Amino acid sequence: MEDAKGALLMLDFQVGVGDLPYAENAVTQAVKALEAGRKAGMVVIFSKVAFRPGYPEVSTLNQVFATIKEKNVLPSEGSRLLPIMIPREQEFVVDKKRFSAFCGSDLELLLRGQDVKHLVIAGLSTSGVILSTFCEAADKDYQLTILSDACADPQDRLHRELIASLFPRSANVTTVAEWAAPHQTATIVR
Repeated sequence: MEDAKGALLMLDFQVGVGDLPYAENAVTQAVKALEAGRKAGMVVIFSKVAFRPGYPEVSTLNQVFATIKEKNVLPSEGSRLLPIMIPREQEFVVDKKRFSAFCGSDLELLLRGQDVKHLVIAGLSTSGVILSTFCEAADKDYQLTILSDACADPQDRLHRELIASLFPRSANVTTVAEWAAPHQTATIVR
């Protein structure tokens, strides 16, 4: 894999998602990844789901998001990152409308504007934002690294299956400790 300018994508570490019990270890590991990415000088981009009041972006035909709308799970005033994931001044936050970090956001414009070719991905949940963003990013020809222990899913069996079987087809799958080793992060930042 050729070296390319990298961005660390911190996906959906937000209130109402990242503070659930299944996410605890992944959040701990993601904080370590964030520290390593910052130290390496990477572009850092956070995503979070954010809707307008009343969820006008959500169709009743979308089973998952219609349920979120019906139960008011992610109200617009509650769309905020976990306190432990506060972006620094030069870091970016994108609001998205569906699972993929690309959907309804300006993520792709930011990546092109920063000349990013390699995405290092952490987030919640593996079968939602990670899977959707992975598929779209692979189709857009990004080099991909998935930080396996900085991702989690309410269905741990599904998380393990995606990490072991699907993601390695188009991404380097590694742990935060392996990725954060000094010789690793230095090679993905230009």
